[in-house]
Amino acid sequence: LKPENVATAKHLIERYFRQLTEGCGNGNCTNEFCASCCDFQPLDNNSAAAKALELFKINAKLCPHPSKKESDTSHPDSSADENTQLDSNMSDKDLFPPKEDFSDVHYLTENTVCMILSVCEEKGDYSALIRVIGRVFSNAEALMKSFRKNEPNTTENLGSCTPTDGNEQEKHSEQPPEKMGASSAAALPNESPNEMFNPCEVTVDIDAVRRVYDRLLTIDQVETALVNALVYLTPNMELDLEYLDVYETNPDYLNIFIIVMENSNLHSPEYLEVALPQFCKAMSKLPVTALARLSKLWSTYSLPHIRRMMETFQQLITFTVVSNEYDAENLVNDDETVVAATQCLKIVFYASILGGDVDIEHNEEDEEDEESDELTLHELLGEERLYKKSPRIDPLEKELGVRPIDSRRPLIPSEDFINESLNDVVEMDKDFTFFKVNAETKFSFQSCPFILNVITKNQGLYYDNRIRMYSERRLTALYSMVQGQQPNPYLKLKVRRDHIIDDALVSLEMISMENPSDLKKQLFVEFEGEQGVDEGGVSKEFFQLVLEEIFNLDIGMFTYDEDTKLFWFNSSSLENEAQYTLIGIVLGLAIYNNCILDVHFPMVVYRKLMGKKGTYLDLSDSHPALYQSLKGLLEYTGNVEEDMMLTFQISHTDLFGNPILYDLKEQGDQIPVTKENRQEFVDLYAEYILNKSVERQFRAFKKGFLMVTNESPLKYLFRPEEVELLICGSRKLDFEALEKTTEYDGGYSKDSQIIK
Repeated sequence: LKPENVATAKHLIERYFRQLTEGCGNGNCTNEFCASCCDFQPLDNNSAAAKALELFKINAKLCPHPSKKESDTSHPDSSADENTQLDSNMSDKDLFPPKEDFSDVHYLTENTVCMILSVCEEKGDYSALIRVIGRVFSNAEALMKSFRKNEPNTTENLGSCTPTDGNEQEKHSEQPPEKMGASSAAALPNESPNEMFNPCEVTVDIDAVRRVYDRLLTIDQVETALVNALVYLTPNMELDLEYLDVYETNPDYLNIFIIVMENSNLHSPEYLEVALPQFCKAMSKLPVTALARLSKLWSTYSLPHIRRMMETFQQLITFTVVSNEYDAENLVNDDETVVAATQCLKIVFYASILGGDVDIEHNEEDEEDEESDELTLHELLGEERLYKKSPRIDPLEKELGVRPIDSRRPLIPSEDFINESLNDVVEMDKDFTFFKVNAETKFSFQSCPFILNVITKNQGLYYDNRIRMYSERRLTALYSMVQGQQPNPYLKLKVRRDHIIDDALVSLEMISMENPSDLKKQLFVEFEGEQGVDEGGVSKEFFQLVLEEIFNLDIGMFTYDEDTKLFWFNSSSLENEAQYTLIGIVLGLAIYNNCILDVHFPMVVYRKLMGKKGTYLDLSDSHPALYQSLKGLLEYTGNVEEDMMLTFQISHTDLFGNPILYDLKEQGDQIPVTKENRQEFVDLYAEYILNKSVERQFRAFKKGFLMVTNESPLKYLFRPEEVELLICGSRKLDFEALEKTTEYDGGYSKDSQIIK
């Protein structure tokens, strides 16, 4: 939009504000939104500012101008500083001391702040500083122009520090700000929105901002001025972003958010009531390109800074949740503050990923199903939105080009982003509906899965699985009505105990070939010759018996490490791929039917199931002895070629203990491992052990797993370590916690001899 339209909008909001606080002067006024109306309930300045924004949005009635003063400001082009009228009028009159000096300072630099501080300290009166801080920090235009790079800074007075970004910014030829008038300040050039710039590069001097905050926050009165200024600033920002597309016009609008977020006191109670919630709502209105810039910028920050921002948003969420009561009618999903803070937390979450160890390469190739032009029954029944096969992609994730699964080690552990207070009040049945059906109109916390714990996400997965089961039941009934056959709404397996693998393999293989959707029906198992209704216990026993047999080392499908207590695929196995497909189906069915299995794989298996290849780092879990050897090679300081005498040909043993030679590169036995190529040797070695040598076995295993889970939100909601928890529970057992929570009965106690 044109600048004059922006100014006009702000002018109208100013008129609404004055109408709400001062009235129109007509004692007989009937406008319910005017302070002169006899039925009007007086509002404080904070409420009036928020109400003024609402009235502008709905184009509410405006009374005639009450005075000449109002008409003098009715034209947005009447002065060089018209864009600041709303903020300066409200803040100067209602919040800050009367004007004294520095009335011509309309934006801040570190030098300006230092000079004002010096004057105020000499007088022993900080009112001038408070007035300037209030005026600048309550005005978007002024704050956006403040603390620009390549401006004169008095770092010797505020403390020096190395800049975080040495890239050259556009230089402004300007005189010292304390000598500038309003007209010269307003004439500062704005960067063209079409100018090419580095997405991570910003024009604000972050180090200068931090030094200024360090000094200002030691003055008690300044804290109040900053809080009040932010309260007045944020409604205008929300308007600018939602209706006026200010970021697209001037990308430097992002400077406002960068500067405000450097305030280390944002998490304090003074901000949590009004200022920070409004600020988060404004930030959530930023376009995704701006959010991505923020995330990339914050990813370059040190751990204390990025953790402080994470804790700020977490504290706001917790404060809001514990201060309100939620139920089925009053959902936390409808709380604008919680939703906005969660969306802001997402920016920090991706910044933590980008700032840590990331592997955007080494991706498994997904096998895509052939698409058909024919309508499916789900589409005919109007359920296609519930069963989209295409993976859900977060817009910010797409813009950044990084996924949570790509993170090897984030700056902040993923567990720290979980908010337990929120998990206690979210209604997952309603949230699931928003996630699957009403994503365009309703917010679902499953769109920000990092904030949910495994138990809560598992509830969402449970609802997804159950709805699929009921849907398959309906489809089966429809087929039966059309074909005149007896409906079979469940996945029924009838097996013999002494031939459980053969029977299960034949049954599941036929189902997967003839009608894979039957795998998504609720599982019922019947052992031949035995009576019993499967209420979950029979299925659990079925899973255990299948696993005991298929993981039997005598069969040779898997190897077992006595030290790690983990299974791995046997690259020399003589079993066919159907056996591995079966175990993949069994693991998928276990998740689908909410059963925990006693089977433990290294974490790389779950990473591979979710689309990542195994790398050298994964060997620490799956093959610890080999990992230590390769790590020693990488860290060796001597002559690698002469001392190690290694080549790009490796050997390992097959099922019968016979050595097998494998060339990591063509004619590998002729290529020595040197200091220069040892990293390549290690990468190729890990690639062979974790991917190539077990490619046939793992592909079949993954195929079976995806037969059950391919349409599930599993991949989107869960991290690999959480998938492991779903399948087999935690590897670490807390027996002390078990002892503390155990209730004794039948005359026993914790001191009973049999218990000890």
